[in-house]
Amino acid sequence: MSQDLETVRGALRERLGEALLEEHEFRGDLTVTLPRERLVEALTFLRDDPRLRFDLLSDLTAVDRPEEELRFEVVYQLTSTVHRRFLGVKTRVRDAEPCPTATGVWPGANWMEREVYDLMGIPFDGHPDLRRILCPDDWEGHPLRKEYPLGREEVAFTHNLDTYQPRPVIISPDYTDAY
Repeated sequence: MSQDLETVRGALRERLGEALLEEHEFRGDLTVTLPRERLVEALTFLRDDPRLRFDLLSDLTAVDRPEEELRFEVVYQLTSTVHRRFLGVKTRVRDAEPCPTATGVWPGANWMEREVYDLMGIPFDGHPDLRRILCPDDWEGHPLRKEYPLGREEVAFTHNLDTYQPRPVIISPDYTDAY
């Protein structure tokens, strides 16, 4: 384990104690799981503590685990541009249970949380403008949930309907040339 990871781990244990639910290290990166009630406190601490300085929210996404009671994992990927280190932070929520917003810590979380809301249906408590961002407003359901029906809809373009001829897909035996 690197000294950098031990610094992050020690600072989190010192601040959160028993609230640090899980720690997982993989290929030199650390991921921690926190209760949603302590999420904003932890994210603020990770940003502001001079030993850590995770000053960039690189990504925010979610994982659907329908077989578990706490169905969704909301995943924050943090970067310290000062110390050149990365950290994954997870929290778990039930279906329709709100996750606290991170927009007060990183304003850039706004659109990322809207995307997670739109595609997974996870509401963010305290979000300043929580509405769909990718799907139309009248879209039913959340396309990245596991129970969302798989299907396909043919794309029709009005400018070429009269001349459009679909191209056959021919796959060569060695699969090196798809067309």
